[in-house]
Amino acid sequence: MAMRKSRVLCFLIFMVLFAVIKVNAENPYRFFTWKITYGDIYPLGVKQQGILINGQFPGPQIDAVTNDNLIINVYNYLKEPFLISWNGLQQRRNSWQDGVYGTTCAIPPLRNFTYVLQAKDQIGSYFYFPSTAFHKAAGAFGGIRIWSRPGIPVPFAPPAGDFTVLAGDWFKTNHYILRQGLESGRNLPAPDGLLINGRGWNGFTFNVDQGKTYRFRISNVGLSASINFRIQGHLMKLVEVEGSHTLQNTYSSLDIHLGQSYSVLVTADQPPKDYYVVVSSRFTSPILTTTAVLHYSNSWEKVSGPVPGGPTTEIAWSLQQARSIRWNLTASGPRPNPQGSYHYGLIKTSRTIILANSAPVINGKQRFAVNSVSFVQADTPLKLADFFKIPGVFNLNSIPTSPTWGNAYLQTSVMDSNFREYIEIVFQNWEDTVQSWHINGYSFFVVGMDGGQWTPASRDGYNLRDTVARCTTQVYPKSWTAIYMALDNVGIWNVRSESWARQYLGQQFYLRVYTSSTSLRDELPIPRNALLCGRASGRHTRPL
Repeated sequence: MAMRKSRVLCFLIFMVLFAVIKVNAENPYRFFTWKITYGDIYPLGVKQQGILINGQFPGPQIDAVTNDNLIINVYNYLKEPFLISWNGLQQRRNSWQDGVYGTTCAIPPLRNFTYVLQAKDQIGSYFYFPSTAFHKAAGAFGGIRIWSRPGIPVPFAPPAGDFTVLAGDWFKTNHYILRQGLESGRNLPAPDGLLINGRGWNGFTFNVDQGKTYRFRISNVGLSASINFRIQGHLMKLVEVEGSHTLQNTYSSLDIHLGQSYSVLVTADQPPKDYYVVVSSRFTSPILTTTAVLHYSNSWEKVSGPVPGGPTTEIAWSLQQARSIRWNLTASGPRPNPQGSYHYGLIKTSRTIILANSAPVINGKQRFAVNSVSFVQADTPLKLADFFKIPGVFNLNSIPTSPTWGNAYLQTSVMDSNFREYIEIVFQNWEDTVQSWHINGYSFFVVGMDGGQWTPASRDGYNLRDTVARCTTQVYPKSWTAIYMALDNVGIWNVRSESWARQYLGQQFYLRVYTSSTSLRDELPIPRNALLCGRASGRHTRPL
């Protein structure tokens, strides 16, 4: 009998080990160790205190394949808490790792935290960034590339090279001074310039061979300005937007709004010389411009002459371009089935949420708000308060689901919703600036955008067939943008402005996607290594 029990035990152990090996074989692990430090940087020719990752500005590239597990051990050597978020990674079933203060405690000075992420069912181009204390104005951002698994068709030939382009506006003022200004009730000043991969005018070079095609993954990692991207003398074929393969339209320049990411193919088919890679601001006064260099390997001629111009303040041009970006229905996404097999336009929505941004003054200070509620951080991450059932941290439905037009007020705003709802969200913008909205944990379908006031009749113009699915969308001045979104990811998720001063001063809230189920198929358990802060301090995560 004892021998039989021993054999059964050995068999069970073998099966467990086999399962672990099988999982690991199917979903590889990639390990990263990051040291976060201060360092001197000179992106616009002026010495600044930057935030570096392993001594780098911008930070190191993350490369992964669909479903890879990413183990990122972050050591904080700053003098204040630090937190990284992952723009576009959906953190399926795992808002614990989302890296915003509503879900995750910041890493204290001289401490570390290990993120355990998975690029579950995703492909495409994204970026990471520091999410607290206005650290984004000092660096610590970098690119994320998620490649398709072998055997999954990609709707274009493998390019000869793959470039990450992290572009955006920049301030010469150190981040902590900008932060102090915001906290005293002042908005940001105008930015001082633009950067491409952490460099100013002609400070970065992309090397190409004549006749070959290259992929450029462009992300707007700036704080306040939309940008336009173009390459002198070259056309760009759009192939991917934030994880969606697109119809391969050709553009001479592309508008990229705050927080957005695009992939284009560029063929080096011009006479051999050096060409300007241009980024300029959109809808600003004055228009800011910076350049990098596209260098042909057989070139002996440096860039020269005037920088090619681009669009400046034209809204209709940008709106028309945005509407031209469509889903490639026959292309595979992260799985082999065509993207178009998901018929988003045939699903009936359960409710409509209307979100209106505003710029109120509250208690004599500049704030920003959503439906008249200006978000303030709680003393405890909302996800931890929800898990440990800590009272008094936040109240559900503390933000209305449509504009009230009443006096704005401060609140830790959380909107409640149910797992597997299918909802319509309308972003209504009555201000005279372009808005950019991001939803963590999700990809959504941008079904419509237009000028004026949204009404139910606006649905007659929706694209219910082949609009692109993405995680960040723009809303033009005095206009609206509508999205459809399937609430298929349990957790508490940040809905925010990508204008960094606006989100810092309240234009954000959290969406709680709730299920009563305790199944691991719906949500992963709290990480054993979760940092516990605020009113969650001293509690326990779960047994080892």
